[in-house]
Amino acid sequence: MRILYMGSADISAVVLDALLRADIGEIVGVVTQPDRPAGRHKHLTPCPCRAFALARNLHTLTPEKVNAPESLAAMAALAPDVIVVTAYGQFLGRKLLAIPPKGCINAHVSILPKYRGAAPIHYAVLNGESETGVTIMLMDEGMDSGDILYIRRTPIRPDDTVGTLHDRVALLAGEALVEALPKWMDGALSRTPQDSAEATFAAKLKKADGIIDWSHCAVSLERRIRAFNPWPSCFTAFLSKGKPHRLKVLVAKTVEKSTAGGLGVITEIRDDGPVVQTADGWLLLVQVQPDGGTPMSGRSFLNGHKLAIGDVFL
Repeated sequence: MRILYMGSADISAVVLDALLRADIGEIVGVVTQPDRPAGRHKHLTPCPCRAFALARNLHTLTPEKVNAPESLAAMAALAPDVIVVTAYGQFLGRKLLAIPPKGCINAHVSILPKYRGAAPIHYAVLNGESETGVTIMLMDEGMDSGDILYIRRTPIRPDDTVGTLHDRVALLAGEALVEALPKWMDGALSRTPQDSAEATFAAKLKKADGIIDWSHCAVSLERRIRAFNPWPSCFTAFLSKGKPHRLKVLVAKTVEKSTAGGLGVITEIRDDGPVVQTADGWLLLVQVQPDGGTPMSGRSFLNGHKLAIGDVFL
């Protein structure tokens, strides 16, 4: 089996590693995004998947436009039997999809047709799902709309952040592809069309989506904090010397009962941090990070910034 692999993100490198370790076929090339400026000095830096591939002396291609004629020719010249895609970052056009005789196979990190799109892991935590998983699908020209070939599932734990769930699902994606690819090549997997009426979408997130709105309920805010940790992170603000300062909230817990207050008001101070009023219930801020600072307990933050009961998070 000649495999052309396409991916860019951290999860792409994890899945590529699983394919290499399983040795179920020859990786004839790795297609990634071009190197981009990164860091304080804006040096050109490879994406995680390209860095991984280069370290293992794999042939890499970095087309700016993957559907351009020269890109298609370069990929076709590698004569892949199948193209495997994980978090690549560009849409694949009809001509590209037609290159490999066994099609283009995608590992999408949700149970399709739920959470098509860019941020399926975030939305699964945000919406309080009890499980997520990996769908191995045959790609078409739509957004994650191709026929389903294989599904693996995993529970979402009550304390999962998007970071912990991402790491677990990345490993699961590698396992699922290693199991599914040989079966697909042998004709042992059937195709199940997706029910588009059941589809939901997980739109790309922005930094501003992390603003904590204290007019939401405590349960939804606790989920949002886990869903946005480590990125884009949730944040609020507090006043110090009459000026607002941003504060990331990294870990929070719902509290069943505290004293009444207004939205965003500190109603109680416990051993592990401040309790804050929301629209429905209270939220205990267990771990926070001031701008320019390091993560610390909610109680340490209070001690250092002299906040007290009655003070307000904006």
